[in-house]
Amino acid sequence: MSKNQTKPILPTLLLTARPAAGKSEIINFLSNLPAEERNERFHIGKMKIIDDFPFLWRWFEEDHLLTEMHQDSLFTDKNGYFKHIHLWDLLIKMINLEYEKFLRDVDDPIEYSVIIEFSRGKEHGGYQRAFPLLSDEIIEELSILYVKVPWEESLRKNRKRFNPDRPDSILEHGIPDEKLAHMYSECDFRELTEKDKRFISIHDKKVPYAVFDNEDDVTTEYKPDLRLRLEECLDLLWKNRI
Repeated sequence: MSKNQTKPILPTLLLTARPAAGKSEIINFLSNLPAEERNERFHIGKMKIIDDFPFLWRWFEEDHLLTEMHQDSLFTDKNGYFKHIHLWDLLIKMINLEYEKFLRDVDDPIEYSVIIEFSRGKEHGGYQRAFPLLSDEIIEELSILYVKVPWEESLRKNRKRFNPDRPDSILEHGIPDEKLAHMYSECDFRELTEKDKRFISIHDKKVPYAVFDNEDDVTTEYKPDLRLRLEECLDLLWKNRI
């Protein structure tokens, strides 16, 4: 993909935040817009979604099956935490791989916006550890949208959205309170951005970012302010990358 593309779309957008902040709801909202409106008002083309949750959930499923087979789990301990911090790094490497395969397999990548989604807390290295692991190909085209909610709101929405009958669902999965607090109560995104209100430096490249304020939760019921704030944030990202 190239910055000289003819349509005003963001080639690669990273949506990041605490769990349950509204990332998946924003993606769902964009996915259901008419293509022309999504392109012209939100700078988003055809959508390719790369979310690390399905990778992570598959590891939990595999460990569960191995336990039933009386074998040692590969990824998680008896409390459901990763055995090794490098597994968080591996999730980013898997995102990079999916991005490479997308570019290889799609006929017209210039028509697409690749939407990447993940959360990181300080407990497992935060964004200071995760961002540099993104591939140069991703970073070259990247813009970042951070969905801002306080820790208490992340906890509330995580409880509200959880459907025990669909724990593998993008929109309905949840994390036990104790685990959520341990892994995500502290976030380092503000530390990364306090010196520059427009860009984050990754691999010596200035990557534009914007903050979507969702403290009043406009995403759960797709309130009118969702459209207005999202349009403003994505327009800002578009202007800052060209």
